[in-house]
Amino acid sequence: MKFDVVQPKKQLARVRSLLLAALVFACAFGAVNQATAQNIASPPTPTLITPPVGATAFLVGHALGTQGYVCLPTSEGSSDASWTVNQARPEATLFTTFFGQQVQIITHFLSPNTKPNKFAPSPVAFGNATWQSSFDTSKVWAQTQHAIQPSADIPSCPNTGSIACLLLQVIGADEGPTGGKFLTQTSFIQRLNTKGGSAPATGCSVASDVRKQALVPYSADYWFFRGGVE
Repeated sequence: MKFDVVQPKKQLARVRSLLLAALVFACAFGAVNQATAQNIASPPTPTLITPPVGATAFLVGHALGTQGYVCLPTSEGSSDASWTVNQARPEATLFTTFFGQQVQIITHFLSPNTKPNKFAPSPVAFGNATWQSSFDTSKVWAQTQHAIQPSADIPSCPNTGSIACLLLQVIGADEGPTGGKFLTQTSFIQRLNTKGGSAPATGCSVASDVRKQALVPYSADYWFFRGGVE
């Protein structure tokens, strides 16, 4: 009788990989949760996109994803069209590095704000930029307060031609289904070091282009702040 010794070795390697991934995730969860009790140093930024006095950074994640654009008429009945009639729709995953492993900590997308706070507009928009914890599914919604265009002379936003760097204010927050509050302490978010993500330069100018869609890859660093609000 012949025994296949290769298959058990493959299964053992797969189990070890899964256990390692689970261990890294669990350690990262504990480390990130511990970090939320501490403040971290955020980079210097132009005054326009710097959070107000009293706001302190507690978390940063590097995002990889896309900005989604839809070609629409520039006005009702117009024969001209543009990619930027509506804001881009973000879809991204935020990572942090832990023991050399890239660990997912947050997902970023557009969704309805179901728990608006006093800073939310009335009525609330169709959808707002959303950040949801990968650990406890708590989430926040935010809207742009200020934006600057990237420039080579701005260290925190140097990549000319990329999407804007932003200061966003949280306009809603919701706990996870088991009461998780990982992100609900957030008051402001900065989007820095953007690379890519800008609307296409071509493909949307006339009526025949309307309803075309484009997904443009981008990366950015998102800094999460607490405090600084009254």
